[in-house]
Amino acid sequence: MGANDDPIHPVAAPTEAGDAHTHHTGTTTTTTTTPKHHGIPEHGHNPSKQIGVDENPDLTLHYSHEHQHKHLHHGRPSLSGRDDEVLYAEGTTFDKSNIGEVGPQDYKTHHLRAAQQQQQQQQQHPVVVDEKDFVAADAEKGAIGQMGGVPADSTSSEQGDARKHRVKRAYVKYKIFVHLFIWLFFTGWWIAGLVLHRHDLGWLIPFLLYLAITLRLIFFWAPITVVTVPMHFVWNHTGVRVYQMVPEKLRLPLAALVALAVILVGSFVSEESADNTRGNRAISLLGLAIMLALLWVTSRDRRKIRWHTVIGGMLTQFVIAVFVLRTKAGYDIFNFISGLARDLLGFADQGTEFLTNASVLKLGWFLTGVVPPIIFFVSLVQVLYYFGILQWFIQKFATFFFWSLRVSGAEAVVAAASPFIGQGESAMLIRPFVSHLTLAELHQVMTSGFATIAGSVLVAYISLGLNAQALVSSCIMSIPASLAVSKMRYPETEETITSGRCVIPDDDEHRATNALHAFANGAWLGIKIAGMIVATLLCIIALIGLINGLLGWWGRYIDITQDGEPYLTLQLILGYICYPVAFLLGVPRDDLLKVAQLIGIKVIANEFVAYNSLTSEQQYIDMSPRSQLIATYALCGFGNFGSLGTQIGVLSQIAPSRAGDVSRVALSALFSGVLSTLTSASIAGLLVTDQVNLNQKSASS
Repeated sequence: MGANDDPIHPVAAPTEAGDAHTHHTGTTTTTTTTPKHHGIPEHGHNPSKQIGVDENPDLTLHYSHEHQHKHLHHGRPSLSGRDDEVLYAEGTTFDKSNIGEVGPQDYKTHHLRAAQQQQQQQQQHPVVVDEKDFVAADAEKGAIGQMGGVPADSTSSEQGDARKHRVKRAYVKYKIFVHLFIWLFFTGWWIAGLVLHRHDLGWLIPFLLYLAITLRLIFFWAPITVVTVPMHFVWNHTGVRVYQMVPEKLRLPLAALVALAVILVGSFVSEESADNTRGNRAISLLGLAIMLALLWVTSRDRRKIRWHTVIGGMLTQFVIAVFVLRTKAGYDIFNFISGLARDLLGFADQGTEFLTNASVLKLGWFLTGVVPPIIFFVSLVQVLYYFGILQWFIQKFATFFFWSLRVSGAEAVVAAASPFIGQGESAMLIRPFVSHLTLAELHQVMTSGFATIAGSVLVAYISLGLNAQALVSSCIMSIPASLAVSKMRYPETEETITSGRCVIPDDDEHRATNALHAFANGAWLGIKIAGMIVATLLCIIALIGLINGLLGWWGRYIDITQDGEPYLTLQLILGYICYPVAFLLGVPRDDLLKVAQLIGIKVIANEFVAYNSLTSEQQYIDMSPRSQLIATYALCGFGNFGSLGTQIGVLSQIAPSRAGDVSRVALSALFSGVLSTLTSASIAGLLVTDQVNLNQKSASS
C-alpha cells in the first residue's frame, strides 16, 4: 500500500506553495508559507484525526498538514536578520495586563503538561528519520546535524573555533572555582577598603559594587525564581488584594491623587533657599501641569490614553529626581557615575598628548579637548557591546519599564537604550521589529531619541564644565518621561506584536570577530561621529552668524541697535518666542530672556551650540545657580530640527516600507521629545534647594 493509500491517515499531495505554517501568540497570528519536507512527518501533527465528517474533504486543509508548535521558544539568534518575518511563541511571556495576578509557576505547569502530551504522541506514532534527511529534520531549531549552530559540512569553521570551544569547556568544567576565586578576591578588596578608607573615600560605592558582584555570582547557581516566586506571592496577597478591593471606577482617580500628593509633599516640604522660593516652585509645578494639559488637548485620541503609563511615568521621573537632588545616597551614586565619565577625559588626554604635545591640552580648544574623548568613548562602548555588558544593562532597564509602565517590548528597549547609545543606534537594537511597529510605537521610538542625549556626547558636555549630576540624572529621567509624554500625545490604538516580549535580538550582520575588532570598529565609528559633530557645529554656527548679520543689517534701518551696534539677532527673536516657556519652568525673573534664548537655540540649532553658549558667554555665566540648573536640564536632549532628519533617515533605512509612516509622525515626535526634556527641567525646578553647594561639589569632584 502506498503512502497515500492509508485509509486512516491520508496524506495529500504536496502543493507547489508548500504548507501554511501558523504561529499563534495571544491575539496575534502570523502565517508564513514554507516548503514541505518530503518523507519526514512534521512535528506537531496529529495523525489520529480522521476526515470522516465531510463527504468531500479538502485534503490540503487536513489537520495533519497544519504546522503547530505553541511551545517553541525562538531564541535571539533566530530573530536576527529576519526583517520580513517575525516569529512568535505562545505562553513564553507574561501578559502585561496580568502583572501581579499570575506567576511563573502557572506557565511552568502549562509547559510541563504540553511536553507530556507531545511525548505521548511520539510514543504512539514514532517518527523514523532517514539519514540522508538528517540535516533538514528540524527547520525551526536549526539543522540537527549542527554543533552549536555550525553546519555539519563547515569543517574549517570548526577547526578555527576549536581553541575557543576548549576554553569554554574548561570554563564550564571549573566554573565553580572561577566564581569562588572572583568572590574571594572582591571580598578581600571590599574589606580592605572598608578598613583603610572608610572615612576619606566612603563606603557606599564599594559596597554597592561588591553587592552587585556577589548577587550576580549567586544567581549563576541559584535560579532567580528563588526571589521572584516569593515576590509574586507577597504581591498577589498584598498589593493585588488592595487593588481589587478598590472599586474599578475609583482606581484611576486614586492613583492620580497619590501621584499628585507625592509630588506636592516632595516639592514643598523643604525650606526655602536663595531664589528657590516656594513661589518659584509653584510656578514650576504650574508649568508641569500646563505641559500635561497641552499634551491632553493635542492628543491624537484622548479616549485611548493609557493613564497607567502616564501616571507611572511621571511619578518615576519625579522619584528619580528626588533621589538625585534630595538624598545623599542618590547624589553619591550619580556623582560616582559622572566621575567615571570625567575620568574618561583624562585617558583620552593621554592619547592626545602622545599625538600632539602636552601644551596642546592647555589650549582649551574644542577640537583637542572634546573630540578625542568622544572617539575613545565610542570605541569603549563597542567593546562593551561585544561582550554583552551593555545589552545586559539595557535589558534590565527595559524589563523594569516594560512591566511597570505597561508599554510594548520594543518601546521599552529603545527608551532604555537611548541615553546610553543614542537615537540612531537604539533603533538598531530592534531592527527585526521596526517594519512591524505600529504608528504609536514609531512615535515612541522617535520621541525617546529626541528626549535625551547619547553617552557619546555626555562626556563632551561634562568637559565643557556643566553639572555632571544634572546631565546624568536627566538622561535617566528621560526614559519614563518620554514614555509618558508619547503615550499622551500619540496613544496606542492598534495591536502591538511585542506586547508580550522584551528581547534584544542579536545583530549578526554587524558583529565583530573579537574584542580588538570591536575596538577598531568603534574607533572608526567614533571618528565619524566626532567628524559629524565638528562639521555640524561649524556649519550651524556659521549659519547663525549669517542670519544675525542679515537681521542686524535690516534692523539698523529701523533703529534696532544698542550702543551703535546691531541688536536684532536670531537669539533675541527666539528668546521672546520661548519667554513663556522659561517662565513656566520656574526660572527667576532676571534670567527669563537668557534661558529662553538658550532653549530657542537648542531647538533651532542643537543642544551643543546652546551648551557652548551657556558655558562660554558671560551673560549666561552670570545667571543665578537656579537658572543654570534649569537650563542644563532643559537643553539635555536631541530635540532639534537637525536630529529630525537624522531619525527619519535611520528609520527609513532600517525599514524602507515604513518611510511614509516615519515622516507622518516625525514632527509630533519632535514636539513630544522637546516637551519630555522640559518636564525634567520643571521637576528640577521643583526639587533643587542647594544648587550653589551642588555646583561646588561637582566642580571639586
